[in-house]
Amino acid sequence: MQLSSNLLRFSESETIKMSKLGRELKAKGINIIDLSLGEPDFNTPEHIKEAAKKAIDDNWSHYTPVSGYPELKEAICKKLKRDNDLEYTPQQIVVSTGAKQSIANAMMSILDDDDEIIIPTPYWVSYSEIARLCRAKIVFINAPAATNFKITPEQLENAISDKTKLFIFSSPCNPTGTVYSKDELEALAKVFEKHPDVFIISDEIYEYINFSYSGGKYESIAQFSYIKDRVIIINGLSKGFAMTGWRLGYTASHPEIAKACEKIQAQITSGTNSITQRAAITALEGPLAPTYEMVKEFTRRKQRVAELLKELPNLKCTEPEGAFYIFPDVSYYFGKSFEGEVINNSSDLCMYLLNHAHISTVSGDAFGQPGFIRISFANSMENIEEGFKRIKSGLEKLS
Repeated sequence: MQLSSNLLRFSESETIKMSKLGRELKAKGINIIDLSLGEPDFNTPEHIKEAAKKAIDDNWSHYTPVSGYPELKEAICKKLKRDNDLEYTPQQIVVSTGAKQSIANAMMSILDDDDEIIIPTPYWVSYSEIARLCRAKIVFINAPAATNFKITPEQLENAISDKTKLFIFSSPCNPTGTVYSKDELEALAKVFEKHPDVFIISDEIYEYINFSYSGGKYESIAQFSYIKDRVIIINGLSKGFAMTGWRLGYTASHPEIAKACEKIQAQITSGTNSITQRAAITALEGPLAPTYEMVKEFTRRKQRVAELLKELPNLKCTEPEGAFYIFPDVSYYFGKSFEGEVINNSSDLCMYLLNHAHISTVSGDAFGQPGFIRISFANSMENIEEGFKRIKSGLEKLS
């Protein structure tokens, strides 16, 4: 059966793959603790759910405008002003079916065949695969653990060429939890100022899951006026409002980029789910107290995970500043084995932990950082405690 060669350009999502393997083992009756999850384990706040129920009763059941309801785009603009001190108009907003679609829209709007896109590693798994679908050439910049997985202005300058069209990064970062400070962002912005043909995608989906954030202004690279027209903000409701299944993301960008994203989306999905959009208005305009409570619990878990890591002395890890992951170096275990099964890399270790310790994690290879694994603490404290107990037991069996 001859299918498109595009399928050979990109890989299956490793995060989705691990979740699928875990579900298959659960279906066989094996008790798997999933610490590969990339979603809050909280339910959507009640006032948002009530808004959705009302939207159904009020018959918001018809096709929606491709770029989103005007009232929702206005609410997004108000949120960007309130939380980020950024000025946008509704014409600069495009609402999509999740932040992943927002990223795809933006990349397809900007990249041509063989254009270069710069991606700092570690990075979220879909950045590279969407870029490959766009037939772009990827230039990776390695951000090592020694710099808390942050790139330097010098690295950025050295990576830019006359073919560079786009740069994409996240802060807080998935998978490392790294958060760029205002000064660090400004240093990168100064480099971009010298290269006016380079666009910047700023993935801010973990904005609220920030352990230094308590209602203060989130630091976005879009705050620097001299590059703002080239910045595409990606955000959504999944992480900060515990609305992963509702599927709503959005972009904030220059009007021409917004028009391009809308044009692409019109031929792929059209407008986002009507009920989700009505609920999103309430989420963005309503109280953020449930979000802050969720972040408080993530902070508690992060502190406990830091304590549990001390019981695993052969794992080296920097403390995350945001998101809900830790990203330890597991290279100590490479070359070790269990019952003839040799651990050659982090993918092998993740499969070993899944099959023998019954704990699901994600290999650092998927994020462009071999030698590491991603462990999520978006799970109950009880499961986290048990999960780390299993990790410790599994690692102790390797020799």
